[in-house]
Amino acid sequence: MTGLAGPLARGGLAGSVPRAVDRVTSAALGPYQTAVVRIGLSATWLFFLLRELPHRHELYGPDGPWSLGLARQLLAQNGAFSVLAWWPGRAWFELVYALALLSGALLLLGWRTRTMSVLFMVGVVSLQNRSVFMGDGGDNVLHLMSVYLVLTRCGQVWSLDARRARSGRGRPDRVGPALWAVLGCGLVAATSVGRLDGDLLVPVLLWAVWLAQGVWWVAGRAKGPDGRAGGGELRALLDVVTHLVHNGALAVIMAEACLIYATAGWYKVQGSRWQDGTAVYYPLQLRYFSPWPDLSDLLSASGTMVMLITYGTVIAQVAFPFTLFNRRVKNVLLAVMMTEHAVIAVVLGLPFFSLAMIAADAVFLPTPFLRWLGGRVTRVVGRLPGRRAGPEASGTAVEASVPAAREDGAGRGGHTAPEEADRAPDQRT
Repeated sequence: MTGLAGPLARGGLAGSVPRAVDRVTSAALGPYQTAVVRIGLSATWLFFLLRELPHRHELYGPDGPWSLGLARQLLAQNGAFSVLAWWPGRAWFELVYALALLSGALLLLGWRTRTMSVLFMVGVVSLQNRSVFMGDGGDNVLHLMSVYLVLTRCGQVWSLDARRARSGRGRPDRVGPALWAVLGCGLVAATSVGRLDGDLLVPVLLWAVWLAQGVWWVAGRAKGPDGRAGGGELRALLDVVTHLVHNGALAVIMAEACLIYATAGWYKVQGSRWQDGTAVYYPLQLRYFSPWPDLSDLLSASGTMVMLITYGTVIAQVAFPFTLFNRRVKNVLLAVMMTEHAVIAVVLGLPFFSLAMIAADAVFLPTPFLRWLGGRVTRVVGRLPGRRAGPEASGTAVEASVPAAREDGAGRGGHTAPEEADRAPDQRT
């Protein structure tokens, strides 16, 4: 998982606690896991927005059955956040939808991931809170994970940020401060006119991230005792805080995924149709969940198949959180869960729900597999026409040569000024 089990097993409690504290404060753990979660969530959101592009006005815009007036009443009651409620009109909706598309695409590529993760969260939360009845369960996963993703350093590998940090170290960064200034002006304007009134979670998070980025940039320019920029005590303190926040958010993402499966499994155990092994049969008979009627009829025709899938689903969901204590069993069951979601996407016609769950499950994938997968993608991209061989032939969204990592540290990657790179160890999951 995050590599803390090793120190606990090798020494006593007195020695393992300091090692564990040093581990979570000295590096942002799970760089490959957070990167694949970033890619999966942003791809899911981007594909959904593109798929619903012809129907966007009916789903979230001024032509929908859930009018802006009804949305504002609900937002006033529950204190939820949505920039779409700020102004009426088609032009404002088109602008927000376009920014949601753009932030999703740029987060997928890993360009200015700290800034794009915030804009990605704003886009997800705003559109979903505008029309709360549009969704299939995957929207809840996206909603939660988009907030957690803001707190992670998800651009350490497999991102344009990592590539820029590797090839352009020492060059002055003008884009980062410019983005920070523009978004700061927008944040000040929205706060001054009262657009951020209501629930404080999103406004506080926006202001906290914006101020933290400014302090980070100042600390990066300050010179340490050795005369190098970014070597002062303030920068060291910020590194520790950043690592703690990242590792805490990573733990929350893992806990959230476990909670989803545990609650789903234990609720199923209480249902009579799940107990008698027939629950899977009924959704296969609904036209709404049968994009391939012949395939649904084939699966539901076998009582044994229906029973095995029904009981297998319950067993896998209830057991999954407990398998995290055994790496091999966890990896096997993780493959089963991902396969199950892929089948749901095809058989029941819920591709975006399945993609969102697979992206959340990816946080448990083992690092060696992810590094192997990254290497395979790099080689495939390098063979494309017009791509030259070598480390720079990795494409834009995939980092070509992920630095070889050791238990005591690894290569560079992440956010540059203000999203500056830092060290992150390879972790086995």
